[in-house]
Amino acid sequence: MGNKKEIKKPPEVKNQEEVLVVERKILYPRGAHHGLLRLAQEDLGKIVEVINQNAQFLPRSQVEEDPSLKQIIPYLVFRFKNKVFLMQRLGSHTDERLADKYSLGIGGHIREDEFAGQDIFSWARREFDEEVDYGGNFTISPWGLLNDDTDSVGAVHTGLVLQLVGDSPKIRIKDEHKSGKLVGLEECEKFYDGMETWSKIVFDNLKGE
Repeated sequence: MGNKKEIKKPPEVKNQEEVLVVERKILYPRGAHHGLLRLAQEDLGKIVEVINQNAQFLPRSQVEEDPSLKQIIPYLVFRFKNKVFLMQRLGSHTDERLADKYSLGIGGHIREDEFAGQDIFSWARREFDEEVDYGGNFTISPWGLLNDDTDSVGAVHTGLVLQLVGDSPKIRIKDEHKSGKLVGLEECEKFYDGMETWSKIVFDNLKGE
């Protein structure tokens, strides 16, 4: 598992943002699953250890269309009582493939300076603090590993899904390219057709609880 794919960085992208990737064949030695694979904290910890041991940091522009590499994304689902935080990526979003899509996941790429010495819960708290203003406390619990190879975005990403349960409804998106609000599951279902694929998978799991 220690044999990493050697990839040379083209000179024109060497100064661009570098993000955490792991070779698909290492992350999924028996082949990738489809959907949300629910995992206990111990099992998700084993996945994180594989990521730790085989992490590479490569220019984002270089890996966005390379399905042999999986970009690792903490994907945080925030809940308050019987509501879930639903966001929309606006038309001006930097990734045109996700523009105007609704999302149940707060998350982002992991850079090298954020990686050293951090565990999955530290990643989660950093991502949450970067994305939203929140006026309360929350607990974090592991949910599972999310994978979908049916579209161009999912083919190059894998989500580490964590559930955040808050004690306050005071939550607001910081990013000017997004909007967000707490909604009940019944209301959330009205936005289902406009959701990104990962969020559809998460919502299906929420409904099944």
